Amino acid sequence: MSTTVGNSPYAESSGSFTRRGPRFTDRIVASPSSEQEWQAEPGRYRLVASLACPWAHRSVIVRRLMGLEDAISLAIVDPLQDDRSWRFSLDEDGRDPVLGYRYLSEAYLARDPENGTENGVSVPAIVEESTGRLVTNDYPQITVDLGIEWAKYQRPGAPMLYPEELREEIDAVNEGVFHDVNNGVYKAGFATKQARYEEAYTALFARLDELDERLADRRYLVGDHITEADIRLFTTLVRFDAVYHGHFKCNRQKLAEFGNLWPYARDLYQTPGFGDTVDFDHVKRHYHQVHTSINPTQIVPLGPEPSVWLEPHRREGLGGTPFGPDGTPPEPLDAPLRPLPPLEG
Repeated sequence: MSTTVGNSPYAESSGSFTRRGPRFTDRIVASPSSEQEWQAEPGRYRLVASLACPWAHRSVIVRRLMGLEDAISLAIVDPLQDDRSWRFSLDEDGRDPVLGYRYLSEAYLARDPENGTENGVSVPAIVEESTGRLVTNDYPQITVDLGIEWAKYQRPGAPMLYPEELREEIDAVNEGVFHDVNNGVYKAGFATKQARYEEAYTALFARLDELDERLADRRYLVGDHITEADIRLFTTLVRFDAVYHGHFKCNRQKLAEFGNLWPYARDLYQTPGFGDTVDFDHVKRHYHQVHTSINPTQIVPLGPEPSVWLEPHRREGLGGTPFGPDGTPPEPLDAPLRPLPPLEG
C-alpha cells in the first residue's frame, strides 16, 4: 500500500504514524445497484499489485485461491519507486502491456484528473482495462469481494474465505490484527518519537502473544479452514523476520521464536496460494532501498534463509483442512510471478 519514498509522509507532529484510508471505495459486485458499484465481468479488470506490499499481497493470494487468474489479469509493479510512486519498469519499455502506462498514478488521474493522486498512489488497485480508469483501491474490501462477488467465475473447489456464520468473529480478529500487527509494525517503524514507538512496539507484541496463545489448540484463526483472518495476518508474518524485526525495530523476538505463530505461518506458507505468491527479493528490496530515512545506505540484507519456511510444521494434528471439507487446492504455478534481476554494486 505504501507510497513512501524516503521519509514516511504519514508521520504526525506527535511522532505517530497514521495510515490514510483508501480514497476510491467503489466495489465490483455480482449485481450492481448504485453508481459506486461495477459489474463483475471476466476480462474487464486488471489487478495492479506489488509483491513487496503486504496489503497488495492479500489480493494476489485471494485471486489465486479463488482461481480467478483467467477472469482478472495481474500487473506486478517494480518494488522500487521514484517520486511518482509505483511504476511498471519491470515490463518491456517500462510500460504495462495492457494499460500502456508507465506509472500507476496514470490510472488514478484517469479516474480523477484534478485530485486523483492527492491521497497518494497505493496498491492494490483495480483498473478497468478498456478505459484505464482506476476502479478501487479499497484494499480491505477488494479481497472480500473477490471471495464473494466473483463466485460465478471461481474455480471448482474454491474455499469460503468469509462465511456468513463466522463473519462476526473474523471481523473481531481482523480489527485487532489490523491496528496492532498489520499497521502496528508501521507505527513502530515510522514513529518519530520514542514514546510513540514504544506504544506501538508494546501493542504489537501483546497482540502477537495473544495470537500465539489462540493458535495453541486450533490450526487456523477462525473456524476449521483458511479465512480472511489468516490471509490478513499471514502477509505481515511472512515479512516479519525479513524486514520488520530489524528494519522497523520490532525486535523483542523473531517470528521464528514463537511457539505457535511460527509453525502456523509455515503451515500457511506451504499451502498453495500462499508461499508461491511470496517473493522475499521484492520484499527486502522495497523496504531497505525505498525507506532511505531508515536505511540510508540502501544495503539489502541477504538473510534470513528462505528454506526454513519449508521445514515441517506438524499442525495437521490440530484438525481442520485448508480449503474446507469440499475444497481443493489451486493448480500449481508454472513460474514465479515476477522475478527480479540480480542486485548491482
